[in-house]
Amino acid sequence: MKSSPASAATPEPSEPAEPAEEPAGAPGPRPSRPTLRSDLRASVPDGLIALVVTAAVFALLYARIRAKTSSTVSVMPFMADAGGFWMYFLSQAFGWAALLWAWGTVILGLLLSGPRPKWLPLSGPRLERLHRTTSLNTIALIAAHALLFAAELVRHDTARWNSRLWTAFIEAFVPGGYDSGTGQIAMPVGQAALYLAIPLGLLFYVRHRIGPRTWRVLHRFVIVVYILSVWHTLLYGTNVWYDGWFRTSVWLLQLPIAALLLVRLLRPARRSERLSRPGAGTGGAGWRVRSGWSLRLVGRLAVAAVVIAILAVVLSGRDGGRTMPPADTSSTHNHD
Repeated sequence: MKSSPASAATPEPSEPAEPAEEPAGAPGPRPSRPTLRSDLRASVPDGLIALVVTAAVFALLYARIRAKTSSTVSVMPFMADAGGFWMYFLSQAFGWAALLWAWGTVILGLLLSGPRPKWLPLSGPRLERLHRTTSLNTIALIAAHALLFAAELVRHDTARWNSRLWTAFIEAFVPGGYDSGTGQIAMPVGQAALYLAIPLGLLFYVRHRIGPRTWRVLHRFVIVVYILSVWHTLLYGTNVWYDGWFRTSVWLLQLPIAALLLVRLLRPARRSERLSRPGAGTGGAGWRVRSGWSLRLVGRLAVAAVVIAILAVVLSGRDGGRTMPPADTSSTHNHD
């Protein structure tokens, strides 16, 4: 059976400020460091909203399957039995909600680490906390997406229970374990996003142990996780399998992220990241300065190229979707 379309995804890197040290004898309590426990409590309202959105997506997917208007039925005709595969559609719903929450978290992270618009109603600390809570809920939605997909595999397997559990674990969580059709590439991509998302998302809570500088360097790789998740969706999502406005909309949603990332690179909050003209230093120090300047320039040019590429995809409609259903889906979409 094909994996659900939504992908594992994760928040964009931000650089929350460390609590400022107070001078000796300063009045008032010392600001407390955010903890995982406190952020988990704060994430409850956002998590409830995520569940409501997931339920709405599930209802929409279920109704489209029953009406036979979903492209999932074209890709996998046996899935026309909506009641028989409700768990699969619930996994899809959690996946789409995870992708939506990841998108919002990426936006929040870029607003935190770049120039902040004056019209933004949230203060810096509130924006930072919202970024952390949506990040935690994104990880929870990803986990639910993957676990429900594995549960669906167990549910429809006819082997002994221990064999079913082992097979489901291999296919859902081990790269290369799912060997059906496009899943040979798409599943490892999604799994890579999942396994990177969890540690990179939680490193914030141990940054005082590994050091803020190390945490910032590692956290910037979170954008790679988001790219992997979107790639997984476009490559394997049965809801966006074919050309059309829905698939193009997924591309279109990446435009504000790419634009904000470009702005964040052109106008970074940290002075050390600005693209100032390299000095004429000599020896090893001069080489490091020039190398850093070159890397920052290449990064800015690469992101600008991505913005142009996304615009070209959206305007041309050439979004990489399939133009027609395959003549025979039985060989690549077996549900054994």
